[in-house]
Amino acid sequence: MITDIGTVFGRYARATLRSRAQLLFGMLQPLLFLALFGPLLTRLDLRVSGSSWQTLVPGILVQLALLGGTFVGLGLLMDRDLGVIDRMRVTPVRPVALLLGRVLRDVVQLVAQSVVLVLVGLVFGLRAPLAGVLAGLAFVAVLAGALSALSYGLAMRVATPPEFAAMVNTAVMPLMLLSGLLLPMALAPGWLGGASRVVPFRYTVDAVRQVFLGHYANGTVAAGAAVTLALAACCLFAGARLFSS
Repeated sequence: MITDIGTVFGRYARATLRSRAQLLFGMLQPLLFLALFGPLLTRLDLRVSGSSWQTLVPGILVQLALLGGTFVGLGLLMDRDLGVIDRMRVTPVRPVALLLGRVLRDVVQLVAQSVVLVLVGLVFGLRAPLAGVLAGLAFVAVLAGALSALSYGLAMRVATPPEFAAMVNTAVMPLMLLSGLLLPMALAPGWLGGASRVVPFRYTVDAVRQVFLGHYANGTVAAGAAVTLALAACCLFAGARLFSS
């Protein structure tokens, strides 16, 4: 299984490295948020601990995992329509390895982009302990892998790329707004804050903000870790079932 996953990972990792435009534009949106939106928050009272950069950068990291993970299914749709998936399924490679190899490529890519984002954040004024940054990257890796697996599974059940894009856009937008990615939900009115409690990404971004402050053993981090791992397990299970059946 490990060999099969490595083979699939290598194939798609090489394809990703050859596509410099994909790597560039994948980083462009979060960097624009950092450069053009971040300075607007420096003099605002966000009602949370730490600097505005310790609030914004974790949110953008989770946003990168959310957007990067959910839209990867578009690439699978193209391979499926070209018959690539059918040809790979008749090889000795295990079916689940076809999924996990792609997911591993996505995780490595998004974590690498997250590292670049943190380094740029340091230039703007972010200050966070190394252990906190590493813990935040671990959250990003788990979330990216979960959403990537689910995205691939859904892509196998959708007829066309426009249908897939419409479904993902409809789901992602309210999730982003209710997760407090760019602005903490501490600023929200009571009813909006209550609605955000049902969105799992809120707990992830709250936990990443805490570890960027150097807090590792409190209820917020524990809740974020539990919710993120539970979400990952559900997404991996659902994605594998949809992809293989």
